[in-house]
Amino acid sequence: MAVAVSDFCRRAKAPAPAPEVREALALLAEADDFRVRALTDGEPEASPLGPFAVIDILSGTQASVAAQRQACGFYEVARELAHLREQKTPPPAPAEPPLTFAPPPAAEASAGRKGGKASKEDLEATVKERIAPRKRAPMEDTLGSPADFAEEPALSRRDLPRPRGRFTRVEAPRASFLELTRLTGKPIVEAALEAADHRFALLRALSQRFNGARGELTLMDLENVLRDHALMDAMVEKERRQVLDGFTGQRGAAGRVAWALGLSPSELQRLVSVLSLTEDVEALRERFRREALAAPHLTHRLDLLGREKYLADLGIQKKFADMLRKELERLVGDVLQDARDLHELADAVARKHGAPAELVFRALERLGLADGLRKQLLAGSR
Repeated sequence: MAVAVSDFCRRAKAPAPAPEVREALALLAEADDFRVRALTDGEPEASPLGPFAVIDILSGTQASVAAQRQACGFYEVARELAHLREQKTPPPAPAEPPLTFAPPPAAEASAGRKGGKASKEDLEATVKERIAPRKRAPMEDTLGSPADFAEEPALSRRDLPRPRGRFTRVEAPRASFLELTRLTGKPIVEAALEAADHRFALLRALSQRFNGARGELTLMDLENVLRDHALMDAMVEKERRQVLDGFTGQRGAAGRVAWALGLSPSELQRLVSVLSLTEDVEALRERFRREALAAPHLTHRLDLLGREKYLADLGIQKKFADMLRKELERLVGDVLQDARDLHELADAVARKHGAPAELVFRALERLGLADGLRKQLLAGSR
């Protein structure tokens, strides 16, 4: 927020140092942040306008009146008077001295032997006092009751000390949207376009450096800039290649394509629609659906059964499970008489068809065939 106000004052021909900007913003509450942002995102209506003039405008003063006050030094006089008033306030009560472990001062000689050396008994008493543990005084009177603490208001975020020096973290000021639309902004857009895979990544990269036409940089603003610089065709061609390669490499799984491109599912769906690739993407997904349902080897089908998210993404999870269940029922029926338990049955099916026995056993459990087969094996053993 301080950076936005500082940039607004610079555009209003009244640049101000950072301490003055923070001092002015401390007069506002957190709920006024959106009002400050709404004012600073636009162009100044008058000039000059400093940080305190911005606060004055937010309080209801006309921009022209605030500019006159800024020009005649009204806000500087008000700041000086406020500082003088703070200096005249009484200082806070002095704090109690901190607890110290320094030894107490040496005891003076006894009154009976003025000017003479301390006796042996006095020296021993002094040593004992030095090495004895210090007793802390009770703190009931100074701490007060819990009710006193409950009545004190907690410090707000604006009252806390701000970080200083190298620990200060301030966002870099964002440039105006007009710089992107000018001819000098084309190299900037081209460099960002080279590093981005799609328009959403390009939007995230440029929104950290530039404002939009009305506040934040939007996708519509970005598309207008690309059209103005004749870069939209290059962006579309790159996006079409990325989307089609993604669906081909991920075998039709839209969720994996979105994750690989750094998009949300809704953004991927919107991008596919904008690029007019709905039919092409659906054709790729249908191709991989047919491949999954017509897998030639039993091992491949058993492996696909464990990839539930992939099958659900393609929309064939139930159909695939039903087809595999019928196939396993047929394969198990051929070797059911030779097995004594479920593990032997799975081993027999695996040996006959060249599939891992563990995958066969898990498929029987997952497809709900295990309980019925156990009952049949138990009845056959009797």
